[in-house]
Amino acid sequence: MRYERKYRIEGVERQVILQVLRLHPAGLVPLYPDRQINNIYFDTPDLTTYKENVMGIANRDKFRVRWYGSDLEKVVRPTLEIKHRRNNVGNKTLYPLPAFDLNDLLPLTQLINRHSGTTAALFPTLQNSYKRAYFSTRDLRFRVTLDWDLAYASLRACRRFRRHQYKEPHVHILELKYHRSLEVEADRITQFLPFRSTKNSKYVTGVGACW
Repeated sequence: MRYERKYRIEGVERQVILQVLRLHPAGLVPLYPDRQINNIYFDTPDLTTYKENVMGIANRDKFRVRWYGSDLEKVVRPTLEIKHRRNNVGNKTLYPLPAFDLNDLLPLTQLINRHSGTTAALFPTLQNSYKRAYFSTRDLRFRVTLDWDLAYASLRACRRFRRHQYKEPHVHILELKYHRSLEVEADRITQFLPFRSTKNSKYVTGVGACW
């Protein structure tokens, strides 16, 4: 189980944020090449997952299909991620999925419902995409991600992707991730991040903007 501390940063150039990370005393180094992340979120007809997040329910799950790459028409090596939130910590259950057509989500929806582990029917509600940079301390105990070029598309009216309806070009999302046993040491990381820790959910943002 791990903690995630999030920072929603608005009106700050990405190069400024990257410079903060490069000069961090913890010695943060790039972990992977930058890449684009794409998600499809699934929820119940009455948006149970969305409402539980907004209300701050301590124990909740989130369902999404994730894949990587800038080509939204060619979905390769997707993964179903079920994010389990238990109070302030969380983890994931992962299921590899076959390739699918982003313009025909019915077969994917049927597959998700077989793997979800919940009796509630799930359907696709939102697609989002963003760029991500990865950093970590040299001992790999702390990871930092920086997201930008966030874009969202509602899948409520029709179960196929057409275009992104809402974008956040001037927003960056910074996340610090670490095992819950490292909470005290994490304070020594965050004291050199000149940003305010905030609650942030891309799913909540997208639903609120697109629906």
